[in-house]
Amino acid sequence: MERLFHSIKEVAEQLNVNTSLLRFWEKEFPQLKPRKNNKGSRFYTAEDIQLIKEIHYLVKDQHLTLEGARQRLKSSKDEITKKQEIVERLTNIRKELLSIRKGIVANTKEAT
Repeated sequence: MERLFHSIKEVAEQLNVNTSLLRFWEKEFPQLKPRKNNKGSRFYTAEDIQLIKEIHYLVKDQHLTLEGARQRLKSSKDEITKKQEIVERLTNIRKELLSIRKGIVANTKEAT
């Protein structure tokens, strides 16, 4: 069963970004509104995490300005989601292929 909420630290580690960047993007993108408890700790839903992945894709991979990313999120959200998911899948496939390659190389060295 998947958890409903994730802490800012968990999300930052999952996406390999700083927690400060997540807090900054929260101020810059009005769509990003994680829940906060009485102490002010942020908790992200799966939808929040997906939005962060899309922002990351636009800003880091597509090299858009924050304003450009805001406009793109407003105008073509579905297209961005699809492209971001494709990039994520291809990245995972690459990691898996590199792992397989590493295993093959290790087995070849053992056989010789």
